[in-house]
Amino acid sequence: MDFDPTPEQRQLREAVRALGQRYGHDYFVAKAKGGEHTTELWDEAGRLGYLGVNIPAEYGGGGGGITELAIVCEELAATGCPLLLLVVSPAIAGTVIGRHGTEAQRRTFLPGLADGSLKIAFAITEPEAGSNFHRLGTVARRDGADWLLSGRKCFISGVDEAPYVLVVARVPDDGPAGAEGDGTTDPGGGGRPTPDERLRPALFVVPTDAPGLTMSKLEMEIVSPENQWLLYFDEVRLPGDALVGGAAEPGDRGGLDAGLPALFAGLNPERITVAAMSAGTGRYAIERASTYTATRRVWGRPVGAHQGVSHPLAHAAVQVELARLMIAKAATLYDAGRDVEAGVAANLAKYASAEAAALAVDTAIQVHGGNGMTTDYGVATLLGAVRAGRIAPVSREMILNFVAQRVLGQPKSY
Repeated sequence: MDFDPTPEQRQLREAVRALGQRYGHDYFVAKAKGGEHTTELWDEAGRLGYLGVNIPAEYGGGGGGITELAIVCEELAATGCPLLLLVVSPAIAGTVIGRHGTEAQRRTFLPGLADGSLKIAFAITEPEAGSNFHRLGTVARRDGADWLLSGRKCFISGVDEAPYVLVVARVPDDGPAGAEGDGTTDPGGGGRPTPDERLRPALFVVPTDAPGLTMSKLEMEIVSPENQWLLYFDEVRLPGDALVGGAAEPGDRGGLDAGLPALFAGLNPERITVAAMSAGTGRYAIERASTYTATRRVWGRPVGAHQGVSHPLAHAAVQVELARLMIAKAATLYDAGRDVEAGVAANLAKYASAEAAALAVDTAIQVHGGNGMTTDYGVATLLGAVRAGRIAPVSREMILNFVAQRVLGQPKSY
């Protein structure tokens, strides 16, 4: 593995960090606590081409990969500005549409995703099913050339900022029995499908102002400019070409057969970019803490001179750096098209980064003493976000299940 970034990657990292530093954590917190969005930072990042680094050049993007987008996610987070919609819009929606959308869908959506003028939210999680797509209750059924979408989604990020949401639903499977749902590509594993599970997954690009779609805000104990929402779909009528992969006419199976590959095309980039954001947050916390402990003097010496302070910080720094290595591996494998290996690495990266970020922020708070709990010192404001990172978009327990079953060959536990 080549540990040297390309000159372009190095320049990207430096430029994105410079942009983030011009805004900083105070800007991020002020926007979050004021109930506003980080519109200025997002728009400038879009104009500079950073939001679309993974979008193909023919659609206005930078022509790079998830490696480059992970750099953007990490460096903005490392300046105290973790932007969750980077994960949702260019990483998930951009990858899904870029890989599996029709040409018309690519030309409609990708240029806006590339320059940041368009955001697309992502909706998979449900109140009853969590992220288990075999049990999703949101269903789309044919009505002539249209689709009727019904169901519920929860913990949907930033849907108030996006004119579209990419919805994972299930559609009737009239293909060969057992063609879907056998668990061969499900990160959680799976046994033989029940008849209901043969409703195969499909993805739809849904306007957020569509009749029949309503939403309610979830109040969260997280300092974040992105809000979380419950979505309700009541017979939302969609045209045939809302199906990712296309099925403009009844009997056209293009988008139906693309559903499962399209879904998983977005989940690995999601894990990698979430991991990168966590690693950047860990770096930010350690940098803040290190500056403080090197200059804060008690009993005639900096508090960082005490091993009881410096060793926990050093340990957290080691964990963050190890997580960064796994992120680089996962992104490299994904960009090389080695999807199976990338799936394992992406889950490992997500786990390692979430744990490292939580440790780094907690340690940073502790070494600040009482100052660590104040807003001014800028570390406690990240506590809710890094704790949530151990839960979403896939919990640490489900990743451990995945590793036990897929890597270690252990029996399925659920």
